[in-house]
Amino acid sequence: MQRYLSASTYIDFDTPDVRAAACRLAEGRASEADVARACFEFVRDEIRHSVDFKLNPVTCKASDVLRHGTGYCYAKSHLLAALLRANGIPAGLCYQRLSVGTEGAPYCLHGLNAVYLKDFGWYRIDARGNKPGIDARFDPPRERLAFPVREREERMLPEIWAEPLPVVVETLARYGTWDQVLANLPDVELLD
Repeated sequence: MQRYLSASTYIDFDTPDVRAAACRLAEGRASEADVARACFEFVRDEIRHSVDFKLNPVTCKASDVLRHGTGYCYAKSHLLAALLRANGIPAGLCYQRLSVGTEGAPYCLHGLNAVYLKDFGWYRIDARGNKPGIDARFDPPRERLAFPVREREERMLPEIWAEPLPVVVETLARYGTWDQVLANLPDVELLD
């Protein structure tokens, strides 16, 4: 579990601002699940999704997401992992492969998290941000994610990564504006 509790370049909860935010979110919470819920709801509701709000800069590191109050789903998942890990709760990164439109190609990755809760085991949560048609919630053991998998080429990738996928980091580093990222969303090839 140690790799799901460690600080890193992109999940940088060792920075003072992220650590302070994690402490504030945990304050007065009685249980691990209460702390996880507070962290999830903060990222989902207070950090604005770059596309929904047409916001720059493009962020990747958890500390930058917190500082600027915005990020793509991938960056928001980095902040949520950082807040959870700072509170001693194991957290990893998950991805879905989804259609960019309503169906069919092109496809892209969508970033979300898995948190390890003692009472439930690994539990996926999606702090992308709600809006009409999207209603992600923290409701263990039931997963209430932002997007359903609807067709054969879409997939919930089964892995729980301790670090972001390189293709995600490369995309967020390469493009300077939210609309450039939107035009070049990361994807992976399916093996089967």
